[in-house]
Order: sequence, then C-alpha cells, then structure tokens
Amino acid sequence: MIDSYRHKGLRRKLVEEVRSKGIRDEKVLTALEAVPRHFFLDSSFVEIAYQDKPFPIGSGQTISQPYTVAYQTQLLNVEKGMKVLEVGTGSGYQACILEEMGARVYSIERHRSLYVKTRELMDKMNYKVKLFYGDGYKGLPAFAPFDRILVTAAAPYIPEALIDQLKTGGLLVIPVGAGDTQVMKRITKTDDEKTKEERFGYFRFVPMLGNKAE
Repeated sequence: MIDSYRHKGLRRKLVEEVRSKGIRDEKVLTALEAVPRHFFLDSSFVEIAYQDKPFPIGSGQTISQPYTVAYQTQLLNVEKGMKVLEVGTGSGYQACILEEMGARVYSIERHRSLYVKTRELMDKMNYKVKLFYGDGYKGLPAFAPFDRILVTAAAPYIPEALIDQLKTGGLLVIPVGAGDTQVMKRITKTDDEKTKEERFGYFRFVPMLGNKAE
C-alpha cells in the first residue's frame, strides 16, 4: 500500500475541486486530503481514484463521489470526540473521513463480502472504526445513543430506529427517496418526541437494503 507524492498531489487538487463546488468546512477538506482514496479501490481504478466521481466496489455498491462524501459530512457538523453511526460502510472511505475528523465511528454493512473486505483494509490502514455486519435499518441499539448518524444509501423512508438511537440535539443525515434521485435530509432530534427536518437538494445513491441475509 503506497501513498506517493503523486497521490498526495492529486488529493490536493481534488480538495481544491471540491472546495470550488461549495464545501467550506476546513475540517472536512483536511480529512479529504489526509485519506488515500486509492486504497479503497481496485488496482484498475488507481489512476483515476482522485477524480470527483463514484466508482464500483463490488456487490452492486459504489464508493461515493468525493463531493458527495464532503457534502454529507459537512451537514453532520462533526466535532472531535463525537460518537457517530454510519449506516452503509461500503468501501470504508466515508468512515475513515469521519475518524480523521476525530469522531468515534461505528459503521454497519449489510453485504458480508464488503464487510469482510473493508474490515481487513481498516486493519492494514490502522483505522479504529468499529465495524458491524447487520441490517442498517435497525442501527446499533446496543451502542446507542449517538451524537450523529449518517446514512450513505438511498432510504425509501426514515427508519424510526435510527431516530430512537440519536441523542437529544443529535443529527441524522440521510438521502430519502425510492426513485432514481433522493432528497438529502437532515433531521435534528429536538427532544424525545420531536424532530426538525431540513432539505438540501437532490442526489443519487444506491438503495439501502434491509435484512442481514443476502
């Protein structure tokens, strides 16, 4: 696993491109520059790993476009030491961005093959993300409550279990919609019974799948 001067230079260019598209959170941009995206892709994609595009990672899943990763992360308003649940580990790239920002990251993945592959990669990269194989709709109640929850797949609705696992004052960022495009929503849990919803434009994600068995 080599992270060369060339790779680092390409990351700097990527950060400037993402910045030019409206990302202003310097903590997010610093994390984007720190994490070697090419480690999360098959060798055939290494040369284009720092283009602002999504790429396939197997099991019908993708590694999200860096701009989308940065956009969702910026909406989360992550502070150092926060406990963050990610639903949809995928390649592990988003989880590592969150850990670079000082979050304590818990991540759940439904596809067993991706879960196994990503767990091995995390070990090699010395990231301490806590990975789980399971149904993202159910979250991780044993480790709740969370300061932040991030869903990285298209949900047809907002799972009540995820709201339940948020701390009061916590944020959930989730793309919602069953069609080709989804609305990016941010839910603030104002108290045990109430939430506030904000909308932030349209994106395209792979579907969020339920049930652990494949």
